[in-house]
Formats: sequence, structure tokens, C-alpha cells
Amino acid sequence: MFTRLAQQHREFVRDLVMDLQALAIALENRGYLASCYTCGGQLNSASFMVSLGEDHLIRFLVSDYGITWTEMRDDRELMKLEGAEAINQLQDLADLIKYQVDLPVDKKQPYQLTVNS
Repeated sequence: MFTRLAQQHREFVRDLVMDLQALAIALENRGYLASCYTCGGQLNSASFMVSLGEDHLIRFLVSDYGITWTEMRDDRELMKLEGAEAINQLQDLADLIKYQVDLPVDKKQPYQLTVNS
């Protein structure tokens, strides 16, 4: 049972890394500075970053050790989410790109994503 769960987890992380790579490309095509770095060819971890301008940065990290969403402005952490909450926030970002909504940039508030579908 545990071997099967470990394999499923590796496949989940690999799929998430591939999705992050695609999201970075989609964001770049929309004019945002975005990147997704991986180590090696195994796709077992990634560092995804997107700049929303004015020193506003979102970083999403995924590895076997965990998943985190961190939002920073002026080198200060505004919000940090982990696990399912981090993935939900990433999904909201992807939905904005999918539905071609401009990303909101508010200088005073953390990046709160809501999509009405």
C-alpha cells in the first residue's frame, strides 16, 4: 500500500511540475515575467515565480517535501499558503489566464484571486 501511495505522490508532483511549466509559458505570452525551474530530468521539484510588477512577486515551490505559495511585495512576505490551499491559489491564477482576465495589481493588498465561472 505505501509503495503505491509513494508512486502516486511522485506522479502527482511530476504532473504539477509540468503544469507549472505550462503556466509560466502562458504568463510569459501574456507579457508577465515568469519562470519555472526544475532540477534534473525527473521533474520531482520546481520553483515557479511570476512578477506582477512594482516589486510584487509570487513564488510557488513544489517538491517531495511539500508545496508552498508565497506572495511578496518589496521583499516582504504578505501571504504564505501550503498544501491544498497553495494549489487552490495556483488554480485561481491559472483560471485567470484561461479566461484571459488581466491579473489585478493592488499595491496595498495581497493577491486575492477570485474567478466567477
